[in-house]
Amino acid sequence: MKKSMLVYALFLIGFTNANAQLLQFGLKGGVNFSNYSGGDLEGVDFNNVTNFHFGVVTELKLLENFALQPELLYSTQGSELESLDEQIKNELGYLSIPVLVKFYLTSNKLSLEAGPQFSFLVKESGDFDLYDSNTFDFGVAAGLSYKITKGLFLSGRYVAGLTDVKKEANVKNSLVQFSLGYMF
Repeated sequence: MKKSMLVYALFLIGFTNANAQLLQFGLKGGVNFSNYSGGDLEGVDFNNVTNFHFGVVTELKLLENFALQPELLYSTQGSELESLDEQIKNELGYLSIPVLVKFYLTSNKLSLEAGPQFSFLVKESGDFDLYDSNTFDFGVAAGLSYKITKGLFLSGRYVAGLTDVKKEANVKNSLVQFSLGYMF
């Protein structure tokens, strides 16, 4: 009986260690450089706005060099709109859910990431009441990530919005993100 309990305990320890390598959780945060792209607002120029993002990240390793990486982020985006007589900063706070496919280019260090991003508007600030903002934004994200140590990583990503940000203006979110994170 003692021998079978020992074998069972060793099996559980091995199974737990194997699963820990397959599924990791972490935290990340960083800087956003956002703007609106496209647009049919005559006489209005769009300028970049610097903001932030933070949240949780999960990596589910499916194959040796292939993983799925869903995230839950709070991300502030927007643009500064400039016309001849005024300058308006429009900041949008989103709860973003990127679901990325991750392909490791080197052995568990450098990876390429790409996938859809679903964002839900939770906050809007700025003096921009000319057009109402849509509450949902869909985009595609692509970027690179590099693991500095087993837990610490850096990533850079571009997110191109595919849906209109404003209800009455044909503008889309355009976002560059740089992140620092840690996987547990």
